[in-house]
Amino acid sequence: MVIITEEEEDQQRQEPKRSSEIKPTQPSTSKPTSSPTETPVAPQNGQNPFAFCSYSFRKVIESLGSKGVRAVAFDLPGNGFSDKSVVEVGEGPTGILGRFWYVYSEIQEKGLFWAFDEIIETGQIPYEEIESRMPKQKFVKPIEMGPDEIGKVLGQVIETVGLAPVHLVLHDSALGMLANWVLENSEAVRSVTLIDTSSRSTGALPLWVLGVPVVREVVLRFSYAYTWLIKLCCSRGIDVLEVDAHRLLLKGRDGTKAIVGMGKKLNHSFDIAQWGGSDGLIGVPMQVLWSSSWSKEWSEEGNRVASALPQATFVTHSGGRWPQEDAADEVAENIAYFVSSLPSSVRKVEEEPIPEHIQKMFDEAKSGEHHGHDDGHDHHHGHGHVHGTGYPDAYGLGHSHGW
Repeated sequence: MVIITEEEEDQQRQEPKRSSEIKPTQPSTSKPTSSPTETPVAPQNGQNPFAFCSYSFRKVIESLGSKGVRAVAFDLPGNGFSDKSVVEVGEGPTGILGRFWYVYSEIQEKGLFWAFDEIIETGQIPYEEIESRMPKQKFVKPIEMGPDEIGKVLGQVIETVGLAPVHLVLHDSALGMLANWVLENSEAVRSVTLIDTSSRSTGALPLWVLGVPVVREVVLRFSYAYTWLIKLCCSRGIDVLEVDAHRLLLKGRDGTKAIVGMGKKLNHSFDIAQWGGSDGLIGVPMQVLWSSSWSKEWSEEGNRVASALPQATFVTHSGGRWPQEDAADEVAENIAYFVSSLPSSVRKVEEEPIPEHIQKMFDEAKSGEHHGHDDGHDHHHGHGHVHGTGYPDAYGLGHSHGW
């Protein structure tokens, strides 16, 4: 997934020229070519938060940069270079056998008579005392985010950085993850571009391979096995070294468990036609970028997606199902052209109200300043003013002396 935001600078923006072979108004089997005379579009910002994200889309981001499109990438928790797992603290041994073994070890350590003494004194077996001493266990839990959680993270990033409205680019299974968020936050979405996104919300990489322990170990242990899998399912033109980098990202720090867990939470009953025809998406410009060279079946899937989204522009590319790896320039060119062809939007900046305690400090500062002028203590203005407001203390910086 990629996010592109509009900037209010560069008043002399010109639209890039586009190959005449592309027919954006209807499904096309032609292949767009990069134009050497292309004019850069206005500066934009982009982000890519799915799967191998920032690393996988680095070529697209670089190509967008060469076209005057500024891109910024970040990784969702559980993906790319982000943490794949968290350490949680839970109770000690669980289950009947685990607890029985711990009680037995306690009696063995303290002696059988200790247990009898406790029974005589309290009239019951000292389970609570034993359990209170049971050590807490630390265990590693993979980060398995569902569509709702992913949508919340994306929304927080957009809101915190002030990116809205954004041009959203969804690749592979990202549509299944963020379809609901797009529908519920359509006012924050300037346009949507789908890149080889299946109507069934399934990704190119078969997750069952990573979910079966024996198969997973073989695929991730041997570079040639993973290369064979990627070239069979995702990209035939990807470099072997790039494939190995992806393999290492998946192999380390519970990466496979996080990816498989997220895949299981996808909405596999997703109806793209119903989604595209929703009232919330009326008026939201859409573009579909699809591989024309992968397979006959995949081209037919592209036609199904185009039919389900009649309002969308349909453009083909020469890459595989991971075109960010083998057709990055084409993808970047089409994204830049599509975004620049849309009317510029006005970004709304909402000013947050000043907190009550801060406003009180401002009022005290003003009253202190007027009091100083009335008394005529001009030589104390700087020193007295700072101590009167107390700003440094509020931020834990101690007393300021006016410098």
